[in-house]
Amino acid sequence: MSKLSPRQKKVTRLNRISHVLDKAIPIPGTKWTIGLDPILGLIPGGGDTIAGILSAYIIIESARMGLNRKVIGQMVANVLLDSLAGSVPVLGDVFDVTWKANVRNIELLEHHLNYTPENKKVNRLFLIGLSIILMIIVLGFTLLTLALVTWLWAKIRGNN
Repeated sequence: MSKLSPRQKKVTRLNRISHVLDKAIPIPGTKWTIGLDPILGLIPGGGDTIAGILSAYIIIESARMGLNRKVIGQMVANVLLDSLAGSVPVLGDVFDVTWKANVRNIELLEHHLNYTPENKKVNRLFLIGLSIILMIIVLGFTLLTLALVTWLWAKIRGNN
């Protein structure tokens, strides 16, 4: 039994998180799977926040492993699209089932790690900036979702 390097252990952990978020639950009678991301998305505001934090964690850990900024940008774009579409009640959850941003990000991570030295220095200022941007994205879409749900609720109740 071979020992995994710390980097391999980290990738395995991130892969597990991605799997749980995007494809852990098989849909009976089909080849499709869903994860907790679209299920959490059914909880207005809070569910998308939890999924967004876990998605952000995958990106930050990928950056800490030394992936280049272009790849990190692609990962952020995947989560941004997922968050944008996910902010639309019900339709966003359908999008979450098919888009699987976390699986896409793990594929990017695994592909680009082959070209990234294991001991590559990471710019701390870049990591701090990335963390702030991801927090703004997650919190921004959480607030957008809450505002949309509040607006819809007011329309349903007949309040103008």
